[in-house]
Amino acid sequence: MSEFTPTWKQPSHPEMLQVLKGAPYAASARSLVALPAGALFSKITTAIPAPKKTYTSVQSGPGLNIELCSDLVYCNHSCSPSLEFDMSKFEVRVARNRPLSVGDELTFFYPSTEWDMVQPFHCNCESQACLGLIAGSRDLDATFLSRCWLNPHIMELLAGKKKALPIESQGEISVKA
Repeated sequence: MSEFTPTWKQPSHPEMLQVLKGAPYAASARSLVALPAGALFSKITTAIPAPKKTYTSVQSGPGLNIELCSDLVYCNHSCSPSLEFDMSKFEVRVARNRPLSVGDELTFFYPSTEWDMVQPFHCNCESQACLGLIAGSRDLDATFLSRCWLNPHIMELLAGKKKALPIESQGEISVKA
């Protein structure tokens, strides 16, 4: 699989983020603004439906994926993210638990949007909460996920998973909205 080539005019968010490109598959985004926790970072306005799930697509509902078609695609994963991608509102917000500073890496928790991933990977976010293998929320511990902000479609899929478990296996799945 080759690295993708942007099809949109770059930079797409020149006042908000800077894209840093390095070796193939090693790009990232840094904040050019300081915002309080929970603040709106950007609306997602250039997305198009993805005909199939790819390593650059974002899940927007059960069985639905989009391509962002903007520099937001350079926001990498972190187990302690700086952003939340709210696919029910097509918004990107600053994480609820911390403010965003100029120069911060722009990251989001991939399992907050992804049930399963086409290309799982080993995380190197260096967070104390680092999960190691990132493959989506389907196989993550419900107790861990209950402490994370998750999109409504992920909460629905988790609830369906719990219903499918044998009675003796059903633990409490309590996920924050």
